[in-house]
Amino acid sequence: MATFILSEASAGYSLYEVVQFEAIGGLIEQAQETVTEISRFEKSVKLKAFHPFKDAHEALDNVTAISEHEVHATLKEFLQRELPSTKKGKPTSFKLGVVESALATAINEALGTSDCTFVSETVREVLRGIRAHQTKMVPTLAEGSSTGKSILMQVR
Repeated sequence: MATFILSEASAGYSLYEVVQFEAIGGLIEQAQETVTEISRFEKSVKLKAFHPFKDAHEALDNVTAISEHEVHATLKEFLQRELPSTKKGKPTSFKLGVVESALATAINEALGTSDCTFVSETVREVLRGIRAHQTKMVPTLAEGSSTGKSILMQVR
C-alpha cells in the first residue's frame, strides 16, 4: 500500500511518497537525529508533487482553513490530482499521513474516503525531516522561502 505525507509550508503544499516506511521507523528507533541526515532520509522519502501558492492571499486562505481543520478547495484539488485514484474501476489503496487528527477526518470527508488519512509519531518524524530538507527536496523553492511557520508541520 502506498504511503504519502502531506506537508504545508508558507510556499505551498507538498506531497511526499514514503518508499521505505520501515526504514523511517528504524531511523526513529536508532535515534531521532538520523531523520535530519539527508543522505539517509532521501532514500526513504521522495517528493511526489508540489503546489506553490500563487500569492499571499491564497496562502493565507489555505493556512486559515487548515488551522480551522477545514479542507480548502486548493488542497482538495491538489490531493485529488496527485493521490492515486482508480485503476480499472477499483480504488487504489493508499495512506496519507498528516499531523492533526481533525484535519485527517476533514480530508477523509472531502475526498469521500474512509480511513485513508492517519496520524502517528512516525509521520511527525517524517515531517521533521521534510522541514529540515524541504529546500533541497523541492527544486523550485529558493533558499529561505519555506521558513514560515506551518500549521501542519508544527508539533507541540
